[in-house]
Amino acid sequence: MSDLHKLSSENLTEQEARQAADELRPQLIRWGKEYYENDQPSVPDAEYDQVYNQLVKLEEQFPNIVTSDSPTQQVGGNVDSDFTKVKHPIPMLSLGDVFSKEELNNFIERLQKEYPEDQEFNCELKIDGLSISLRYENGILVQGSTRGNGKIGEDITKNIKMIPSIPQKLTRPINIEVRGECYMSKTEFLKLNERRQIDGKTTFANPRNAAAGSLRQLDPKVTAERHLSTFMYNVADYSDLQATTQSGMLKELKELGFTVDEDFQVAYTIDEINQYVDKYQQQRNDLSYGIDGIVIKTNSLPLQMKIGHTVKVPKWAIAYKFSPEEVKVKINDIEWTVGRTGVVTPTAIMDKVKLAGTTVSRASLHNADYIEKKDIRIGDTVVLYKAGDIIPEVERYLPELRPADSKPYVIPDTCPSCGAKLVHLDDEVALRCINPKCPAQLAEQVTHFASRNAMDIDGLGPKIVKQLFQRNLISDVASLYKLKQTDLIDLDKFGEKSSQNLLTALNQSRNNSMERLLFGLGIRHVGNKAARLISQHFGSIDALMKATRDQIAAIDSIGDIIADSVVTYFSDPNSQDLIAELQTVGVNMKYTGPNPTVQPDTFFTNKRVVLTGKLTSMTREAASEWLQNQGAEVTSGVSKKTDLLVAGEAAGSKLTKAQKLKIPVWDESRFKKEMAEKQ
Repeated sequence: MSDLHKLSSENLTEQEARQAADELRPQLIRWGKEYYENDQPSVPDAEYDQVYNQLVKLEEQFPNIVTSDSPTQQVGGNVDSDFTKVKHPIPMLSLGDVFSKEELNNFIERLQKEYPEDQEFNCELKIDGLSISLRYENGILVQGSTRGNGKIGEDITKNIKMIPSIPQKLTRPINIEVRGECYMSKTEFLKLNERRQIDGKTTFANPRNAAAGSLRQLDPKVTAERHLSTFMYNVADYSDLQATTQSGMLKELKELGFTVDEDFQVAYTIDEINQYVDKYQQQRNDLSYGIDGIVIKTNSLPLQMKIGHTVKVPKWAIAYKFSPEEVKVKINDIEWTVGRTGVVTPTAIMDKVKLAGTTVSRASLHNADYIEKKDIRIGDTVVLYKAGDIIPEVERYLPELRPADSKPYVIPDTCPSCGAKLVHLDDEVALRCINPKCPAQLAEQVTHFASRNAMDIDGLGPKIVKQLFQRNLISDVASLYKLKQTDLIDLDKFGEKSSQNLLTALNQSRNNSMERLLFGLGIRHVGNKAARLISQHFGSIDALMKATRDQIAAIDSIGDIIADSVVTYFSDPNSQDLIAELQTVGVNMKYTGPNPTVQPDTFFTNKRVVLTGKLTSMTREAASEWLQNQGAEVTSGVSKKTDLLVAGEAAGSKLTKAQKLKIPVWDESRFKKEMAEKQ
């Protein structure tokens, strides 16, 4: 942070204050765009708040320097996206902030003095999420939107409907606009970042940005996969409610079917408010969701209306922002580890320190770009904090404590496990080892290779694979086909019959069609469907290995990303060696399945089919594969575009929805009859 940001508004002339404000505003606008619009902040919230507060003080002391485009005069961020714009008839305001008990007490005392009739305040947790508005007509959800700039937001109705905690229909047929916070739990945040790291994508900085990025997806399916949650806490107009207090409104919203945070408390004195603040400042790390402060509101709804608001904030509420807990610690080393899909991830190794209630000695450095951007070096003393109160993360190094002989950290170019050359794929921020024989990845690769949708080697699960590696019986997927019964019979829980069954399954898998092998190789981005389309097109692994990026990308539904990944994989000498070994042990390299380009149209051609419930005579995977071979598109969700639902035993909500939409439904016997007729 520059010295400018530490300036005090005291002892400045108006000209000096104007110059300081003119330098602060562009920085805050850029940070705000990163936070509100891109969902990828470059600085911690505390640093933004500190600089923003400095600008507020300058403008308060010198009102003549305030400009219309100042961040202090705006709510949220600009609305510049692919979503339809929504005008808020009643603006969605933000909250004023205080950062000390003294400022908080001054705010409460001022309200009590100006409005002595009110002695009640409602204390609520400040959820770290994205502000949303939900509009209902006759109790039916008709629109969901973001706050945007307070006056204009984004229409995210389709995405809102993917969130389980948001009711589609209220318990009373009223017209109401309800406002609240959409958030991601700490558990879901960790899961999402883990998946993104495996996929080589940029991880989210905190749960708030993860929630915002998930809610502002053009594909609602992505939103559904992110498992978002909500707490509702306000209405645009309370005239349709029976409640006359903020605490009563929360209870009524719950009765209507909304989820509210029930940790609110009515307080009558400053001491009670401070006790509430202290309680949750201590307990914040134990909550399943992130909070960054406490909101104190005048409890009386009529008095809220009387007190009113400024152009940006309500004058009857204030947010007390928690100070981030930070520690200084020295980085002793940077350790690189290889994940199960080959992503190589750096971690800072430090002395043990106490941070936000836990002892930590390791901190995520995310990827090579992160290290270079923040100029992190071994030997640096850094400021450590917990991103979203969850993940220990390096915020910045301290230049004044950097050793004189410090040198920039050199990013490794070889895998720490196998020594293979690391690659930086075009669509990724992560470094990746694509060596199929990398020891750090082999066990996971063999398990995937043997899975049902790949080579379908029955009996070869993770525990058996682990034993095979521990006993040095295999070194890669090709060596599976060299196993003998004498190798297997002494494995834990193995005997003559089980060892013979596994050998039979291995032998049968040699004859699988090419698409199963291609999927089993675990090539980045190549799933079941892509493997089948590519195999149908090229006919053999040999032809595929000779294909160019453009030839692969030209296949319908494949595209550049998958093509790049396939070409990168087969251009690696280790991959070429593996294919040669698989050929040597007799694994089929050709496509032997049905070819849709020469098959006549069937009843299922271009039909959208959904499978649900338990099938007793076949696996769901086998049924799906058969349907796809008949030209059908097997999808996971029921919609108006669905042509057929195949319902097994204990079919649930998908069957109900299909019946409601009057979509044809077949039971398993009807489906089996159709399969038999196509034999």
